[in-house]
Amino acid sequence: MNENKPLHELLGPQDSLRLMDALRRGASRRDILGMLLAGGMQATLAGGLAGAALSAHAQTPRRGGRIRVAGGTAAITDTLDPAKMSNQTDYSRGTMLYNGLTTLDGNLAPQPALAEEFTTKDAKVWVFKLRKGVSFHDGKALSPADVVFSIMRHKDPATASKAKILADQIDSVKVSGPGEVTITLSAPNADLPVILGTFHFLIVKDGTTDFNAGIGTGPFKLKEFKPGVRSIAVRNETYWKPGKPYLDEIEFVGIGDDGARVNALLSGDLDLAASINPRAVARVKSTPGYAIFSTQSGQYSSLIMRKDLGPGANPDFVLGMKYLLDREQMRKSVALGNAVIGNDQPIDPTNRFHFAGLPQRPFDPEKAKFHLKKANVGGAKIPVVVSPAATYSIEIALVMQQSAQRLGVNLDLKRMPADGYWSNHWLNSPVGFGNVNPRPSADSLLTLFFKSDAPWNESRWKDAKFDQLLVAARGETDLAKRKQMYADMQTMIHDDAGIGIPLFLASIDGHSSKLKGLAPIPLGGLMGYSFAEHVWLDA
Repeated sequence: MNENKPLHELLGPQDSLRLMDALRRGASRRDILGMLLAGGMQATLAGGLAGAALSAHAQTPRRGGRIRVAGGTAAITDTLDPAKMSNQTDYSRGTMLYNGLTTLDGNLAPQPALAEEFTTKDAKVWVFKLRKGVSFHDGKALSPADVVFSIMRHKDPATASKAKILADQIDSVKVSGPGEVTITLSAPNADLPVILGTFHFLIVKDGTTDFNAGIGTGPFKLKEFKPGVRSIAVRNETYWKPGKPYLDEIEFVGIGDDGARVNALLSGDLDLAASINPRAVARVKSTPGYAIFSTQSGQYSSLIMRKDLGPGANPDFVLGMKYLLDREQMRKSVALGNAVIGNDQPIDPTNRFHFAGLPQRPFDPEKAKFHLKKANVGGAKIPVVVSPAATYSIEIALVMQQSAQRLGVNLDLKRMPADGYWSNHWLNSPVGFGNVNPRPSADSLLTLFFKSDAPWNESRWKDAKFDQLLVAARGETDLAKRKQMYADMQTMIHDDAGIGIPLFLASIDGHSSKLKGLAPIPLGGLMGYSFAEHVWLDA
């Protein structure tokens, strides 16, 4: 018997349906075996088919149930406006309530979503044909006007969109026919369908100004939203994807403290928890009824040294601090192996444009001492802002502090609470830490965090040549030339930017063993924050 075949091929469609129906009503393996033996089947064959039926039943999503999920952040700035979303909690809620024109699969390739088809002849003019039969939560049918509004609002400075820097390359978005939209770019960009599959470009109703109702076309409808506290979403019974979602309701909260998040999971208060600290992995795994789900990705915590003020204005200080990063020790003792070594540039080894030929910057205390002495740091205290909000930043900074002490350099760690860290300290501290979620393409990552006018240019590093290369790489159709451009940009960041990137981190989630359907999407944990429509509860 070939047990890799579907059950209906092994048993026949009618008998297969009869067995699956019995399992849905609570039949045990012994019950199924008895049914097969009663039909005159040999015991060995019946045993194999009973196992195949149980396996097939276990993989069949079940409808119904409610789960409680915790992200790693919560703030009064939590938002349901896709243009303003900026953290995993916002992104997770966004994918519950809205859809994009495209969505990204496990290889970060764009797949049709609200656009059932997208085509281009020159990577500059793109035609998107919209899916029929899609409606918003309030019953309004999806129209091309909704798409035009949703994308063009990112270009308006008054919107204060986090994705304005990405939308700037869009010249126009116009209705070009029934159920059709044409997007024209200022220059070719082969990655446009990837960009439109990201969180900020989710589609909202034409003319929306108040987003607190969360009205989208997504798998869940908003029942309650309290920024910084929680949201509750209920199944969208008219969702355009047949059979989805599986759950009745999801409560989503943000818990900034790592320990509190794990305790809530293992006490049964949560069914799924994001961003599990590596030190808690063994505890979760050893607790009956709980499991770990890990996704290696391009997430990183960045040591930020602003180039426009403070000690980071001196290039020798920046270089000295980078030589203080004992990456291998950090990988082993901080991430407990749940990371790969970084090299002070943001394109991780899983990305097709990662430049493996860039010489690895070593941990070199002597070079660190030379450059920090040249920067005239002396024995003065150097404030370094850290927080649980920036994953592993406290632990990374402690390793650096110990190395610095041996050189006579005094790194003064300023621990800030997770609550309010992103609005009050990130981007504002002369020396501190950030945490960058994975991005679907090299272009979007570099555009958002390293282009001179990027809103999240953490170190305020500005380089006109880099900006020109970035724009040119978007439209380069020769893959070898494009790879070389990205290699050059990674080298420039490695050499000159005020950013240290010691590690690329795996996203580690903890969950109840009853929660099924999780699969890795390298945008980050919680299935790239899109878990809501995919997971279900086992009986």
